[in-house]
Amino acid sequence: MNNSSVNTARLLGAGLRALLVLTLVTGVLYPLAVTGITQGLFHDRANGSEVEADGRVVGSSLIGQSYDLPPKNGRQTPGPDLKWFQGRPADGLGANSVNTQYRLILSGATNLAADSGAVHGTCPAEPEDGTLCARVLAARAAVVRDNSVPGYAVRPSDVPADAVTSSGSGLDPAISPQYAGLQAHRVATRNGLPVARVEKLVEDHTEGRTLGFIGEPRVNVLELNIALRELTAKR
Repeated sequence: MNNSSVNTARLLGAGLRALLVLTLVTGVLYPLAVTGITQGLFHDRANGSEVEADGRVVGSSLIGQSYDLPPKNGRQTPGPDLKWFQGRPADGLGANSVNTQYRLILSGATNLAADSGAVHGTCPAEPEDGTLCARVLAARAAVVRDNSVPGYAVRPSDVPADAVTSSGSGLDPAISPQYAGLQAHRVATRNGLPVARVEKLVEDHTEGRTLGFIGEPRVNVLELNIALRELTAKR
């Protein structure tokens, strides 16, 4: 065997050994070490910030979910189940057309500009379908209609921005205290509860700004609805 063949074999052997060592270190040892550390120090976050109720996982505190009724005859989209607090719109979520066994959530924004459908910076009374103005006005009309109950009328000016716009990800799990409070009368009426008790529930689940200055006050919709379910069960 000449020197060229020997050198080639030696280089191939060294490359193979390096591949095996790096595969062991980066593909086995490192993932096991990171998994062990995260499970030991950040168990809740490492597992997706799961929220449990009645001994089972019902969602994540980081991902919003819908509270809808099954679609009625002749309708393709479900309507909101108005006995629960509703989250923000999720207009940016993509549809899953590949895996039909599970309804996957695809994160994304609407990509509509702030002036989409606007004329001179203002939304017209009848904006073009598919524009941001059209979506916002339709969502505002639905919020006014759904949350106006006997003795409590919601005005369009009462509707906060997060009630009619989706977040950048479309997966925002929280709403503003203003939007939660606006829904309290409807939730109380639908569940046969005193309004004051439902408003206290909202107050108890309102979180302040992170570290006192980051973000805005918020209410986690999933955790609020779990508390509402417990309250109605006690009743």
